[in-house]
Amino acid sequence: MDLSAQLATYIRGHPDSVGKVVDFDPGVDRLYHLDLTAGNKYLDSAIIAETEKFDRFIKEKLNENNCRYGIGGYMEHRTIYKGIPLFDNGMDEPRFLHLGIDIWAKAGTAVYSPLPGKVHSFKDNSNYGDYGPAIILQHDVGGLTLYTLYGHLGRKNLEGLSVGMPIRINQKIGDFGSIAENGHWPPHLHFQLMFNMEGNHGDYPGACRFSEKEMYLKNIPDPQLILQFPEKAIFTP
Repeated sequence: MDLSAQLATYIRGHPDSVGKVVDFDPGVDRLYHLDLTAGNKYLDSAIIAETEKFDRFIKEKLNENNCRYGIGGYMEHRTIYKGIPLFDNGMDEPRFLHLGIDIWAKAGTAVYSPLPGKVHSFKDNSNYGDYGPAIILQHDVGGLTLYTLYGHLGRKNLEGLSVGMPIRINQKIGDFGSIAENGHWPPHLHFQLMFNMEGNHGDYPGACRFSEKEMYLKNIPDPQLILQFPEKAIFTP
């Protein structure tokens, strides 16, 4: 049994062991599936390139469809990143395959640890288009080591942290950062799971080359295993 299957099996057998990442009421809240592939006819690289315009686009879609959050991204081939230097340097195979799940909402939205654990590392990844402030936690899930990454937070969320600091289940660990501090993106959380940090601290690739997909699938399980958003709550336009 591979590691993702082990994680899924443990969670099915221990449903109360997983808490929340964001506040969400499945009886009331709706999620808007935000497609960032070339298949989205309403979105193009020109909108992505202008953060304020991209931010307005997301707000409009959430408001028009009465959705609390936008969601999407795991193993999504985001060719609309074309031309963004962090993902596409124009020479090598671009890093268009997105490895986490993005949760889009207003700046200041609370972020929680869904599992008990400890702080592995944290860092302000301040390059344009990067994570901005990010926190990585380490957890023991039924004997399986799992890391959770929270990207695009506010800078104040890094204050007072220390490596090894214990974290409780459902403990608030941060907030969605503003455009000015989160890597220059519309406010959102990049949530990602890893089994092995591969020597990284405060950072781990959030996108890879399509040719690397099978390699990364072995280390990066579907965040929906933890998020557990019900399918019926997700609106797909």
